[in-house]
Amino acid sequence: MVVAKRYLAALLLPALCPALSLASPAMDDPLLFSEQGYRIDRYRSPTPEAAPGAATVDTGEVVALLSATPPALPVDVINLTFDHGRFLPTEPHHSLPGALWLPNTGLGHLADDWYYSRHDWVGYLLDEVTLASGNDMGHPIVVVCRSDCWLSWNVIKRLAEAGFQQLYWYRDGIDSWEAAGHPLEIATPRPPPFADAEFP
Repeated sequence: MVVAKRYLAALLLPALCPALSLASPAMDDPLLFSEQGYRIDRYRSPTPEAAPGAATVDTGEVVALLSATPPALPVDVINLTFDHGRFLPTEPHHSLPGALWLPNTGLGHLADDWYYSRHDWVGYLLDEVTLASGNDMGHPIVVVCRSDCWLSWNVIKRLAEAGFQQLYWYRDGIDSWEAAGHPLEIATPRPPPFADAEFP
């Protein structure tokens, strides 16, 4: 009986005390979200169930999407240090097979942060995805990061606002793909057009 009461209390506590729940924070919190609605801090924290303009998919659905005709385009948005006009990987990055790796495009402050606003990271994202999808705004695209990662949520929002129509959010991320025993491939980041522009 005591165990049952504790179990019931555990179920009810988040509803009675929202501040203690694991639900994502209010999206009008200026410390976490920009005026445009992008996540700008604490990127590795619990995410909502859905991303704007996309269907949330699990590992099995991602397998089906990548095996479909035409196959979906996996877009990996895990960050990578960019300095002196180039990406600086310190170790191999493993991702979904065939993934297009576009680092840093999931950051929420690309337009208003001095360092990032010097280059057109959003243009880099949109141009590379458009090219890889054959200039087809209806081509299926799976956006992935790690689990509990807002970077992929931000990229989904950017792609949806740009008019891409078949977006899928792999919310569980590369961690879940690997845990399910699916193969990974070493990904190489696509160089942005401004790479080495200032540092020949």
